[in-house]
Amino acid sequence: MQQLIANKEDTEQVFHIIDALNGDSALKDFDRFLSTPEGWSRFKKRDYLPPILDNHEPLLALPKGSVGRTYVEFMEREGLSAAGLVAESERRSAAWREIDDDLLWYGNLLRDTHDMMHILTGYGRDALGEAALLGFTHSQHGGLGVSFIAFMGGRQLAKAAPRDARIRDVIREGRRNGKLARRIIEQDIEDLLPRQLEEVRSELNINEPVAYKRAHDVIRAHGLDPYEAMAA
Repeated sequence: MQQLIANKEDTEQVFHIIDALNGDSALKDFDRFLSTPEGWSRFKKRDYLPPILDNHEPLLALPKGSVGRTYVEFMEREGLSAAGLVAESERRSAAWREIDDDLLWYGNLLRDTHDMMHILTGYGRDALGEAALLGFTHSQHGGLGVSFIAFMGGRQLAKAAPRDARIRDVIREGRRNGKLARRIIEQDIEDLLPRQLEEVRSELNINEPVAYKRAHDVIRAHGLDPYEAMAA
């Protein structure tokens, strides 16, 4: 956690923390996934998202405001790739890859959906957006490791941000929004790509991150850049 606090881009530490603290929550979450018609349909399909999401040309050809085009614009702007996240996850010990193939597929699906969740939820890649998104993720999937990162992220950011940005409210909002929304992991991401983002958000009951946007406004009102002010 200290290494992650020192550098939020050190994604490898996220996987170490989750491995250490999540216990059997992934198995319980997988059972929940398989108990739904949508989850079972995805399981039978067993799609692998990175090659689809990293094939930018057809996604950029989608209409403006679509999920796929918005995703690619976001990834190119941030200098990210789905394959890059895969590589980060594989830097940890190989022991995690020895679990049952079905559960491994599900774990990879959770990993490969993370950056898409930024698009669907409206939380950015600034430190506050990442912490709030992890709060959202914990409400959807459980896992002490994810909850711990969200809590510690909010705690550290509250020290750095102006008090009236109300950072803890942002993390609570992320958790609340995740609880109210339909489970994103059960949606067929390929089917969502050509659809309009606002339409998908409405269908999945994903609420606007009001407290997060307000915090950004407050930070800017203090003459600071939200993406830089809390980076350290």
